[in-house]
Order: sequence, then structure tokens, then C-alpha cells
Amino acid sequence: MFEFEIQKRHAHSRARLGAITTLHGRIRTPAFMPVGTQATVKALSPEDLTDCGAEIILGNTYHLYLRPGHKLIEQLGGLHRFMNWDRPILTDSGGYQVFSLNDLAKITEDGVTFRSHLDGSQHLLSPELAIEIQQALGADIIMTFDEPTPPDADEAQTLKSLELSTRWARRCREAHTRKGQTLFGIVQGGMFKNLRNESARQIIDLDFKGYAIGGLSVGEEKNLMLELADHTAPLLPEAAPRYLMGVGTPDDLIQCVKMGIDMFDCVLPTRNARNGTLYTSEGKINIRNARHRDSDRPLDPACACYTCKHYSRAYLRHLYMADEIFAMRLNSLHNTAFFQKWMADIRRAIEEDRPLDWRLPESGENNGG
Repeated sequence: MFEFEIQKRHAHSRARLGAITTLHGRIRTPAFMPVGTQATVKALSPEDLTDCGAEIILGNTYHLYLRPGHKLIEQLGGLHRFMNWDRPILTDSGGYQVFSLNDLAKITEDGVTFRSHLDGSQHLLSPELAIEIQQALGADIIMTFDEPTPPDADEAQTLKSLELSTRWARRCREAHTRKGQTLFGIVQGGMFKNLRNESARQIIDLDFKGYAIGGLSVGEEKNLMLELADHTAPLLPEAAPRYLMGVGTPDDLIQCVKMGIDMFDCVLPTRNARNGTLYTSEGKINIRNARHRDSDRPLDPACACYTCKHYSRAYLRHLYMADEIFAMRLNSLHNTAFFQKWMADIRRAIEEDRPLDWRLPESGENNGG
């Protein structure tokens, strides 16, 4: 079961307000997906995610294949039951992790041979196995297996890579048989607009129900990422959801929503939370800074999350400086809720035809107490 409905088009940009319907529920778009790499969003429970407003989360094929294994998860009832999450899940295919975590990965037509970062064991991840894993996990939306290229790849290397990704996408489509699960194609093309055009044409010809823009936010300059996303989004079918993988900051999200992109994921909110960087309506703050040592202010007076309702900046700083686990949880709760509220504000602005012209203030440190 899969349906994408565009409910409204924005008067001031290419942004769209919509909804995706899956077997496990409805996702309002534009949507930001918290990243639950290993069947958990670090430091948070499924109930926390629901309270924060998350309607879909992301899991990772590569990591779940290596540990605890897709067959075990299938035996135990699938990923939803395994992690006690009853809303939609999207799984990526593992392509990015294979290349980013394995300097010696060997790419052939069959797939990618790599060594596990856990125990050094050797594996071949093929398009067919990537689909087998994702079908066993039972995610609502799954991705084709692709080969991302580094930002410094030349045009010849990038063309070779995107053509391989297209052949792998075709094999993924042929291997996918699970009903009630939707397969998205991924557009590559590196840093070259002409190759983005070609990859989009090839992937669209395979007729997927949704399309992702891959190979961006992989180390290139921010302005180039935005330029290529803006170039690629209109190439994709208007009636299908568009997913920009691995992006991004609150300001990135606004800019890319204006391009007509509907779905996003990024580890940024929870990773930064664990490092003490917190997002507020007044700007980012670093909870380690001494200015917060005796502040009785909440992180964000405009935020209604559990952390902001109950704890001061002084307490959060104390927990962080004392290396208490509770700091990771409270910080992650806040950042996750902040990103979900940010997206809700974006959806409301589209609905009301207000310009998407606000930005995150430069710094929230001036009001630290």
C-alpha cells in the first residue's frame, strides 16, 4: 500500500504540501526522518519519537545486516516489531555505508565486496541481497542499491558509476517482490549537472513510485550541494515523492523544501545533541559553554518538549560536564523535537502561502544567562 497526495502547491516557491500513505500510517510532507541506524534512534525510545512528532524513521541495511542480521529480525517479526515502532520505516540500501566505512571495498558488476567493520569478515553486498535484507526487515519504503561517487570524482568515473547504479537499480526492481512495500530509485551523477540529467532519465525510465537524490552532502561545498539539489529536483516526476538523502541543517531544509523536495534525513540533530550542540529558536547553543553554568532558563522558551518544560540550561550543562547518560537523552529529545517543529512550521507556511524566508538565528549564546 502506497499513495502520495499533493494537497497544495506553494504560491512563492516549488514547495508542495502533501501526504504519503503506507501500511503503517500516514506521513505529512515535507517530512524529516530521524535516523535510527541500528534499529534505534540513539538515546530515544519509540514513545519519545512519537512525542516529538516523528511520523517516520530511517533504518540502515548495512548495519542491520551485519548485526544482529536480517534473518533474525525477520524471524522475530520484522523491524517494526523488533524495535516496537508502529509507524512507517524507510531503510536505505547500505550503499553509502559500504563505501564510507570500507576503504578497500571492491566494486564489480555483481556488487561490492567488503570487510565488516565489526569483525573483518568478508561479504558481497549485491543489489539482490540489498533487496532481500530490506524485504526481511519489512520497511514500508526501501531503496535501490547504488554506488555513490566522492565529490572529487571526475566526469568519466561519475558516468561509469551512474550507469552501474542504473543497472543495479534494474536488478533491484526485478528482485523486489514483497507486497505492501515500496521501492524508491536513486538519482546519482555526482557534481555534474549533465550527468544528473542522464541519471534522472535512466532511473525514471525504470518507473519507481518515489525518487531520491543521492550523492550530495558527501563533502562538497554547501553552495554546490544546494545548486545541484535545485537542478535535480525538477527533473523528477511531479506526482512522485522526492527524497534528498543525508540533508541537513534547519536552513538547508527550508531551502530544499522550496525546491520541491518532500523528504529528508540526517544524523545531525542527534549527533550534535550528543556533542552538546543544541538548536533553539534563538540559534544554536553549545551547552558546554560556561555562560550556561548558572542559567535557570530553559534551552528554548518557545519549545514545549519534555526537556524545555522541566530542566534548566544549568542542569543540562551539569549533566553534560559530568558525562551523565541522561544528558544524551535530554539533549536528543530536544533536538529531535526542534527539527519536527521546524518541519511543522514549514508545512504550515506552505498551507497558508506565507514565504519560506526565515532562517535560524546565528547564535543563541547571547541569552545564556
